[in-house]
Amino acid sequence: MTEDQPKVAQANHHVSKKAHKRKMKKPEYKKDQNQLMVFIFVVSMALSVALGYTAGTYNRQIIAIINPLFGGRSYSANIDFSSLQATYDQLASKFDGSLDKTKLIEGANRGLVEAAGDDYTAYMSATESTDFNNSLSGNIGGGIGAEVGIKNNKVTIIRTLKGNPAEKVGLMANDVILKVNDQATGGWTVEKAVGLIRGEKGTTVKISILRGTEVKEFTITRDTINNPSVESEVVDGIGIMTISRFDEQTGVLARSAAQDFKKQGVKGVVLDLRGNGGGYVEAGKDVASLWLNDKIIVTERVDGVIKVTVKSGKNAILEGLPTTVVVNGSSASASEIVAGALKDYGVAKLVGEKTFGKGSVQQLVDLSGGSQLKVTVARWYTPKGKNINKEGITPDTVVSISQQDIDSNIDPQLDAAKKALGL
Repeated sequence: MTEDQPKVAQANHHVSKKAHKRKMKKPEYKKDQNQLMVFIFVVSMALSVALGYTAGTYNRQIIAIINPLFGGRSYSANIDFSSLQATYDQLASKFDGSLDKTKLIEGANRGLVEAAGDDYTAYMSATESTDFNNSLSGNIGGGIGAEVGIKNNKVTIIRTLKGNPAEKVGLMANDVILKVNDQATGGWTVEKAVGLIRGEKGTTVKISILRGTEVKEFTITRDTINNPSVESEVVDGIGIMTISRFDEQTGVLARSAAQDFKKQGVKGVVLDLRGNGGGYVEAGKDVASLWLNDKIIVTERVDGVIKVTVKSGKNAILEGLPTTVVVNGSSASASEIVAGALKDYGVAKLVGEKTFGKGSVQQLVDLSGGSQLKVTVARWYTPKGKNINKEGITPDTVVSISQQDIDSNIDPQLDAAKKALGL
């Protein structure tokens, strides 16, 4: 359900033909089923393994993949394409140059889908589809290690990954990307930006950014990006779990971290979802299941009618532990599903800044030639029946973080989250 700060990525097509199984210990995430999602796009390279969610706010490509499939709406198959044929005939007969028919068809498909006027509905070429699906695997190939999204209609750095090229050269969150290899980014989609920023390991990419009123230029050497979706540590008896995206491995990694917290006898837990643009709804369910036992986590509705109900598992190993969730304006989609559920059931307090506000569901559908369609098929609602689209979730304790805080390695939001545990 992939946002509007950074635009969220779209996903989904028609009806899935199979529903994939859910397993608490090792959930399956099948990609041949027109999955529903909310996702993020990463700026990383995709060879055979590729991309990884590292781009987090992306269009803010946010994803929340949900298994249940929606039936197709009734529609009229009668549409007059004669004007399109006439346009092609005139172009082909008069254009002074050669025409690439594949590109023409791709452009026509892209234009048709864009005309729907939905930020989260999009046509993806075969290459874009490969990158997108790889981004859902949690594997990141060569790239710069930065999450990129559309914010205020501009290609923007959402987050840089620790220890990776983007951070090392000095790129920062909220840097507006003006040019990539001397090409102006005005009007670009996240997919286009990612496609040009990614590249083979060892090659370089030149990026011009605007930071405040200052223009800066960086030449970055692409590298293999290491970025597991879950990181955890225990500090002063408090378990801190940071989830950067909800991918195929998130559920397993989060449960492993939770088990480690229990072994170490933590007194409380802080779940950090800042900068997390979303991912698989199934993974979000697995994370929420660490606190919620057999509870409704989210419902998906079409025209106000509930079509899908997602419930937590029955092994909430962190149930009863004081918990806070840290969020910000880049926490979207699946992140909002988890935060919203924990908040609605009163098992966690939210700290930080208002979330992104991505309350729609996309479905991913395979088209011919490896291309795919991401289409909005439903709206999702929290357990208490709230749809946060374009509104976001306001934390119980609102705490901002300044550039000065960041420069000084101070994190008032995390500090407030620890304090809110009441330990």
